[in-house]
Amino acid sequence: MNYDLTDLRLFVAMAEERNLTRGAARAYLAPSSASHRLRRLEEALNTSLFERQTRGLALTRAGEALLRNARQVLASIEQMHANLSPFATGIRGHVSLWANTHATHTFLPDDLAGFLKRHPQVSVTLEERTSADIVVAVANGEIELGVLADSGTGADVELAPYRQDRLVLIVPAGHALAGRTKVGFAEVLDHAFVMLHAGSAIHTFTMNAAAALGRHLDVRIQVRSFEAVCRMVGAGVGIGLVPRGAVPTAGLSEPPVVVEMDEPWAQRDLQICVRRGAVLSGFAQALVDTLRAGAR
Repeated sequence: MNYDLTDLRLFVAMAEERNLTRGAARAYLAPSSASHRLRRLEEALNTSLFERQTRGLALTRAGEALLRNARQVLASIEQMHANLSPFATGIRGHVSLWANTHATHTFLPDDLAGFLKRHPQVSVTLEERTSADIVVAVANGEIELGVLADSGTGADVELAPYRQDRLVLIVPAGHALAGRTKVGFAEVLDHAFVMLHAGSAIHTFTMNAAAALGRHLDVRIQVRSFEAVCRMVGAGVGIGLVPRGAVPTAGLSEPPVVVEMDEPWAQRDLQICVRRGAVLSGFAQALVDTLRAGAR
């Protein structure tokens, strides 16, 4: 069936307001018109989307499913608009870059800021993805380039050095591990962890490393940035595993203590990933050149 964007926006507004009249007002429609559109949508789907109650509207199971998908559709349309609008204001080029959590939160902000200053006619979309997703997207031609930590062996991609870094353990001052120079991962699994949010590449990596030892991590809290991990650890909430380049050198009232990880996988060198044999657009190649210059 064909979905009308006005109907989807109206449905989302009604679902969030739990009221037909207020939802119609948000969608700039008269209540009678909104009621007609909702009835037509339910007839097309052959199911009820709302339960009419004395205090308003409640979503049915079908309504809950449509709400999730409608939000995704509308968000994608907004993203499409955001990607296209720069061209109306003089932007003559656009580069989509996917990067893992490590690169996104450490080295890329400064490198991209410098690139954009030198190329004011270019816009960049940076998305945080796992290294595995990046390899697949580059190999399939969905994006021109990515930055990742894994090798991508076997994929139809080419890799170039970007930055060298290591995963380190951070612990509160005075912690039992604070006096160690090196520590193995198996030795720290009994301690509570401060973790980056679920879905981030480093969260997935750390959980898999623990699972490989037949263990589960005691996660006290999950946060949205490496700086937040460092602050939580410094305050004594738990210990954390972060890239050395993500540990602030100043600005923390209670800085954590850094302990080296005695593990072969602790070396997490970042690499630039492009499709094998691909001819990059001019702006994408300029960005690759900028990132490679940072490796020297």
